[in-house]
Amino acid sequence: MPGLTILVTGGSSASGIATARALGAAGHKVFTVGSDDARIKAAADDAGSGVTPMVCDLASYDAVRELARALTGRGVDRVDGVIHLVGGWRGAKGIEDQSDEDWDAMERGAITTLRNVSRVFYSQLEASPQGRLAMISSTAVSSPTAAAASYAASKAAAEAWTLAVADGFRRAQADGRAETQHQPQDLHSAAVVFVVKALVDPAMRAAHPERRFPGYTDVEDLAAAVVGLFEEPAANLNGQRILLAK
Repeated sequence: MPGLTILVTGGSSASGIATARALGAAGHKVFTVGSDDARIKAAADDAGSGVTPMVCDLASYDAVRELARALTGRGVDRVDGVIHLVGGWRGAKGIEDQSDEDWDAMERGAITTLRNVSRVFYSQLEASPQGRLAMISSTAVSSPTAAAASYAASKAAAEAWTLAVADGFRRAQADGRAETQHQPQDLHSAAVVFVVKALVDPAMRAAHPERRFPGYTDVEDLAAAVVGLFEEPAANLNGQRILLAK
């Protein structure tokens, strides 16, 4: 369904640029969000026409509420999709040197930002005939290492939150019928988790021509998968962990 309004958070990253570009090319109205004005404007220019930059501290609930008001002021009646690409990685040698600073950074980036955007835009996504919430997670959740404990734990928490949103959609759209473990056929909103080992982009390949990046997911492949979310029935997507790692 072309013409949807989609928010891409973490929009100044390579994955954000590729995703915004692909969604715009598919005919959607895209707002790409970052914390730095100059970077997000440059990212929107790189993504192409039809992509509008917005500045917001997604770790602040009040700032995300202001973002929603700003979109309304731009004539946006409803956000149909939130593609949450806010990332970050922190590692250490093992369990004992997992620092509070690293945990705070991961909690803020991976969990708090997701909680904020999903709470603020939940009712709009639930009301949309094709509402979609998607986040990027890691294969580290299924096989965490001691060195990446904070990273894996924060991603696991973010996954749990996203799957809870999926349950919210299912319950809200069950149309008063008895709860079952099956998705209702008329489900129109979905929350999903994309799982990658890591992402790779052309700049990374150019900087390290000797590397093959085994198992990495190209940002263009991620972007194509995001576009596909709006072409697939919600009943096939809601609550799914979609593995993009190769």
